[in-house]
Amino acid sequence: MGRVVVEVMPKPEILDPQGKAVAAALPRLGFHGFTGVRQGKRFELEVDGAVTPEVLEQVRQAAATLLSNPVIEDVVSVVEAGAQEAQA
Repeated sequence: MGRVVVEVMPKPEILDPQGKAVAAALPRLGFHGFTGVRQGKRFELEVDGAVTPEVLEQVRQAAATLLSNPVIEDVVSVVEAGAQEAQA
């Protein structure tokens, strides 16, 4: 069984009140040097079988039509879970 991770973020021109709240809290908690925060969403989809290019394309389509609101959000990443962890 494979797993695909989808990350969705608000479009840059969209206000992000949750991100602003986190940005304001960071210095109060002793974390300095951050100039901004944007908060997004992460989805983990388990697939039956291996993660193939066809599966990734199907997930991209689902992300664009169901997992994100294309008016205010961008799908920024659709990757196999192991590939994402190797990048971190």
